[in-house]
Amino acid sequence: MNRLVLLPLLILACCPPLRAQAPASGGEAPAINNPVIRDKYTADPAALVYRDTVFLYAGHDEAPLDFHFYKMNEWLVYSSTDLVNWQEHPVPLRVSDFAWAKADAWAAQVAERDGRFYFYVTVEHATVPGKAIGVAVADHPTGPFRDAIGRALITNDMTKATDISWDDIDPTVYTDNDGQAYLFWGNTACYYAPLKENMVELAGDIQVVEGLEGFTEAPWIHKRGDWYYLSYAQHFPEKTAYAMSRSIHGPWQYRGILNEIAGNSNTNHQSIIEYRGVPYFIYHTGAISPHGGSFRRSVSIDRLYYRPDSTLQRVIMTSEGIQKQP
Repeated sequence: MNRLVLLPLLILACCPPLRAQAPASGGEAPAINNPVIRDKYTADPAALVYRDTVFLYAGHDEAPLDFHFYKMNEWLVYSSTDLVNWQEHPVPLRVSDFAWAKADAWAAQVAERDGRFYFYVTVEHATVPGKAIGVAVADHPTGPFRDAIGRALITNDMTKATDISWDDIDPTVYTDNDGQAYLFWGNTACYYAPLKENMVELAGDIQVVEGLEGFTEAPWIHKRGDWYYLSYAQHFPEKTAYAMSRSIHGPWQYRGILNEIAGNSNTNHQSIIEYRGVPYFIYHTGAISPHGGSFRRSVSIDRLYYRPDSTLQRVIMTSEGIQKQP
């Protein structure tokens, strides 16, 4: 999830709007498809492509209008085969499903291995001060999920690169071509560690990722060709930046901004997937009317483009989003 909770939470009066693209001459105006979910506020998107379906997981922003912070008790899941029409499924997981947790359904991601689905989540620990990372498991991408180990996978006393209590947030998992899975997470410090094949235990020491200029939170790993990409939220209010490496262990070379401040939201949280051969950038904004903002966010999707040298073009945030193919 995202949040430098001790910094002032700025209300962005002048953040850039989502950019609309004009229709081609003589053609019909494209549909307005961003945000993709409009009946609930959704944040911290993480997408999984499984068996030709995209499953979209998001935190549920439930803050009332007079509540100026995050109020999040559960995660939501949607599925689509065209990125335009989304089916909502029953709530797959709640904070209350972890007996050792007490609050805050912050950023999460689901990873698949051998036909099982592992839901890595950020919550507030009930007895170990600070944020913690838990993991739930299910036999289907829409759940229902249950606590996989009955305790936290990561607690705040396990990480020492910073003395804040919220550095153990925003888990993301990447499984490399050799089958080795890695957990990345963090705030102000980016941590990573290998996972055992069972996906619920660490297989090595926790290490700190170097070379991420202005790292705030929200790491996400993807790979294309021989390049690994580590995108993340930078500074505050947050933009999305990224680094590249030939190895998941680094060294990482900072390559610049990928996404600007995302429409009336202090936070910026991304998911990058390739679906049917096309790359997509999934993110949240606070731009939905009439009450969207930093604590009532909404998920949007736009195209992601690579340059010939494998660097990433800056994302163009649009109101139209993804158009249904004929």
